[in-house]
Amino acid sequence: MTEKELIKGCQKGKSDAQRELYRQYSSKLFGVCLRYAGSYQEAEDFLQEAFIRIYKNLYQYKMTGSFAAWLRRLTVNVALEHIRKNKKRQHQAKLEEALGISAEEESVFDTFGAKEIMLIIQKLPDGYRAVFNLYVVEGYAHKEIGQLLGISENTSKSQLSRAKGMLRKMLEQVI
Repeated sequence: MTEKELIKGCQKGKSDAQRELYRQYSSKLFGVCLRYAGSYQEAEDFLQEAFIRIYKNLYQYKMTGSFAAWLRRLTVNVALEHIRKNKKRQHQAKLEEALGISAEEESVFDTFGAKEIMLIIQKLPDGYRAVFNLYVVEGYAHKEIGQLLGISENTSKSQLSRAKGMLRKMLEQVI
């Protein structure tokens, strides 16, 4: 089944097409969910919600651009929505200039594998984790992050800086 046939089948509500879409993309999208979630179980919830939205909103995909990117964007939006809903629990940082990763931090990150780093990232407070993922992993600018999360650009910079500091401390404790 081609990607176009798969999409059209899902748009028509065909369960075999929906199963195949899930089979082809669930592991990649679960990786996205893990970066934003605080736990494995929360990532599973994000993924379930993402696929519900994918099936519901598939008619909006216009067959232009990367389908995988469209799925990823929708999944990131599900995670961000969850974070915004739980904004009261987020740790808001004071305004400060974001620091770049120093050579020392890079060597600490190089010591661990992706799985270990992901587990440590999941321990960050929701706001820090979201900003870190959007900036470092997804490549968003601080202005865009601010708009997505409903925070100022400077708060985004501050939270990134604090997230990096917290990550460095957590990684150094493990070494």
